[in-house]
Amino acid sequence: MAMALETRFHVLAVDDSLIDRMLIERLLKTSSFNVTTVDSATKALKFLGLVEDEFRTFESSVASQIHQDVDVNLIITDYCMPGMTGYDLLRKIKESKSLKNIPVVIMSSENVPSRINRCLDEGAEEFFLKPVQQADVNKLKPHLMKSRTKEENEQPLNNKRKDMEEIYSPNKTRLRCSS
Repeated sequence: MAMALETRFHVLAVDDSLIDRMLIERLLKTSSFNVTTVDSATKALKFLGLVEDEFRTFESSVASQIHQDVDVNLIITDYCMPGMTGYDLLRKIKESKSLKNIPVVIMSSENVPSRINRCLDEGAEEFFLKPVQQADVNKLKPHLMKSRTKEENEQPLNNKRKDMEEIYSPNKTRLRCSS
């Protein structure tokens, strides 16, 4: 049972519409994803621990602690929301060193080609038209697998680099054998 939970992907769903949040949450859970929903891009940034200076409050430190415990594998966000748009959220995530590899999917009820192209050019993996369908959710798995593979490939490289630094560090003193 514990092994099955480890392989489940965690999706952060962001939408200001309660009905749309409930729909996307149900579709994602039907596909065996763990889901966290928030109603604004600002709350998503807080959840991810990425908070602007003007928003730094006690809540942001709590968000950072939450993010350390919960690994988000994909973010799906509405494009048009009050305050910060889904496009703005996408840009902040892609500008972040720690979050830039998380796949982001944008969804919108408006079919505006320039908006779709702008989001895809900025790094969105997909752009779904609302209402989101189960077929759309099925398109998420390859993006999740690609990001997981990227993480796994980077981790051994970092470990190898660290090992090499330890071996060849000038601060290390090597024992010499005397004959």
